[in-house]
Amino acid sequence: MAASEYHHGDMDIHDQEATWDGFIKGTTWGSLILALILGHAVLAVAIGIHWAVSLGLMTIVGIGSGIVLNLGGRWYATLVILLLTGVFVQLMIWLFGALI
Repeated sequence: MAASEYHHGDMDIHDQEATWDGFIKGTTWGSLILALILGHAVLAVAIGIHWAVSLGLMTIVGIGSGIVLNLGGRWYATLVILLLTGVFVQLMIWLFGALI
């Protein structure tokens, strides 16, 4: 019978642990990216801080979060990509605003 073959603590749960760790990392990264994007929008649009200052502040917050949560080099590469994307979007806004 299956019930008699079970021994508590003998099951290999490596795959479940890896899935849970991936879920937690994905949730952490997604939450931080969302917080940085919303923080930039709030500072730049709602409060009226210059977009470059807001982007710089959110970059500092992202670096601090990476240090505190020990997120590693991939997090900092993601921050660089987010920073470059923010600068590109702002340049496009400026360019098309000047053409209109």
